[in-house]
Amino acid sequence: MQATLSPSTDANMTPRDRQLLAHPPYAQASIPQQFQRHIVDYTRKEQPGSILVDTDARYLYYVLPDGKAIRYGVAVGEEAMAFSGVATVGRMAEWPDWVPTREIQERLGPYPSRVAGGAANPLGARALYLYQGNKDTLYRIHGTNQPEYIGQAISSGCIRMANADVIDLYGRVKPGATVVVLPPAAGTASVGPFSPRRG
Repeated sequence: MQATLSPSTDANMTPRDRQLLAHPPYAQASIPQQFQRHIVDYTRKEQPGSILVDTDARYLYYVLPDGKAIRYGVAVGEEAMAFSGVATVGRMAEWPDWVPTREIQERLGPYPSRVAGGAANPLGARALYLYQGNKDTLYRIHGTNQPEYIGQAISSGCIRMANADVIDLYGRVKPGATVVVLPPAAGTASVGPFSPRRG
């Protein structure tokens, strides 16, 4: 496996990011090394600037030039497993508000209709909203206030990234970027040998 651990940097963090993440209202988590940010070889055909999500392996790749990619560990929710295909980044937001769907409100019981952006917000520090044409797919790549679940499948949510990672990704991605989401059970083998499956 050709992978180099990419040291976390806060170069893309704004003063607001530093303030909100200095004392987050959730426990800091130790993310397993395989799900920390790595530079890896990338043999698929996606163009630099594209994103590929391998829901089975719990990885998101940001494609770089010269056959490389940045690989981030992610947590995958039920909504993420329900979507596959090609989309584009239709909207991007820093510290977005969260508007729970009716189904989530029913499951969680009494819950606000809108949760303001901030460190306690389930969408975390950044959100990328995926569109097909002009239509919002309701599929998101976003931060999380539950970093302990990175590398796992969880009951709800889309694709969740550690806040430092989603800030890093957000600083690289351009609006309109292509996002390829592999269907479950199609992922690991087609991405390449550097993407080990988590048992």
